[in-house]
Amino acid sequence: MAHVEAPDTWEQGPAYERYVGRWSRQVAPRFLEWLRMPGGLRWLDVGCGTGALSAAVLATQDPLSVDGVEPSEGFLEAAVGHLGNRVTFHRADAAALPLDDASVDVVVSGLVLNFVPDLDAALAEMSRVVVPGGVVAGYVWDYADRMQLMRWFWRAAVELDRSAAALDEGARFEAFTPEELSWRFASAGLVDVESGAVEVPTPFADFDDYWAPFLGGQGVAPAYAMSLDEAARERLRRRLRELVPTESDGSIRLVARAWTVRGIVPA
Repeated sequence: MAHVEAPDTWEQGPAYERYVGRWSRQVAPRFLEWLRMPGGLRWLDVGCGTGALSAAVLATQDPLSVDGVEPSEGFLEAAVGHLGNRVTFHRADAAALPLDDASVDVVVSGLVLNFVPDLDAALAEMSRVVVPGGVVAGYVWDYADRMQLMRWFWRAAVELDRSAAALDEGARFEAFTPEELSWRFASAGLVDVESGAVEVPTPFADFDDYWAPFLGGQGVAPAYAMSLDEAARERLRRRLRELVPTESDGSIRLVARAWTVRGIVPA
């Protein structure tokens, strides 16, 4: 099954929303419940994407202020369209945050840490902008197991095309476990590090509802699907339809789990 390279593609907000964004909007408030922060704090959302986590902070945390940092122009446009001037957005990289030292109380990063090229540098930057005693926290999908909408896709893809295994996030990000995340946070000098998990249901009305987001080209699996010729993509669709567990009413009920991690900047 010949195909072109399918990179990590994160630019088009609407296509991302149909694929993963709708589920990230459900995970974000559950992560904040796990984080247990008081109101009236200054927040920074690193890798804010289309604004799911920033929106949850605004809705549930009574923040004094919220800043968002994101390198993708397309995602920033979507975030601004959704949140307007309620968040101060910056187009910047996680390893070079455009904020002053000790200028925020909490730094969070949702579904981004595994994509950061230099995570150590990013954690150093996050720690730099947080006040002593403040919190650095984040979460990533459990790609290797309980991010089921992707697991079924890659199972079918690899059956048909062994080279697809190199793109599977479950293998690429297998080091992003609770233990590894805790170790990385502790190695960055953060203290009282703890990890956990949050999980949300990801229901689909039918197989077409499940399959359609893979045609949007945003993310590795959709980019891979759209790199295939029409015949190969149809074989993938048919095999996936055979594999994905379907209820008697035609619906598909999957789950998505994210690993969470937090640490405190030493006083």
